[in-house]
Amino acid sequence: MIACREPVGSAIRAALLTGEAEAKVFAARKVARDWRVGRLAFAFPEEMPDHPAWPGALECLAPRHMKKRGKFGSERGRIALWHALAHIEFVAIDLALDMAGRFGAEMGEDFVSDFLAVAADEAMHFALLARKLASLGSRYGALPVHDGLWQAAHDTRQDVAARLAVVPMVLEARGLDVTPATLERVVAGGDRSGARILKRILDDEIRHVAMGVKWFGEVSVARDQLPTEMWRNLVGIHFRGRLKPPFNDSAREAAGLSRDYYRGVASLTF
Repeated sequence: MIACREPVGSAIRAALLTGEAEAKVFAARKVARDWRVGRLAFAFPEEMPDHPAWPGALECLAPRHMKKRGKFGSERGRIALWHALAHIEFVAIDLALDMAGRFGAEMGEDFVSDFLAVAADEAMHFALLARKLASLGSRYGALPVHDGLWQAAHDTRQDVAARLAVVPMVLEARGLDVTPATLERVVAGGDRSGARILKRILDDEIRHVAMGVKWFGEVSVARDQLPTEMWRNLVGIHFRGRLKPPFNDSAREAAGLSRDYYRGVASLTF
């Protein structure tokens, strides 16, 4: 007798609705592992939640109400930096899970595999950053956070092309631009463990952006549009913010995000 397998969509939804940070890390990694070894069925019987569960004690503010982090050299500044990075990676777990769960039925099994693998990576990144915060005598949730990253996901929930254009190809790509400068500051401060974490995140994020570019290209072909033109149109409609240099062109090129995408739109406010 063959046991019925749980639908992958149900497992993803359960992980999204896991609020406690450490439990979400385990849930995301378990979904990715169970899918990889064939324990989950390719089925999506339930809709994804409009907002994932986050820790109940997390103070979430509007981005405009967030205080500046302060100087990196101070203890407060260091904790604020690592806390901000931890929150980015925590939300990134949900972004990858939601990508797989919301659009997986439309896009297919390989799409689900790619973004569940991303979710597992982001869970590992968060775990490393949570450990880093603990070494500084702090914890995730000790400082306020904002939900700007999730808002971008919510705003693009109706269209996989819009989600790919904004989340991996704008927001995650921005991480490729800013992480090297942060890495330099951390190295200059003699923080070797922090430098190793940032280097690992940067290397993985290049792969994550590359996945977004790959699948965006697939969608553009299916819609009979040029990817660069479709990207510019979707970013103009769905991205709230500014695309501004400096860009890490080498990392972007390594991810397949060539200058042809953002040439002519840099420094424009959408």
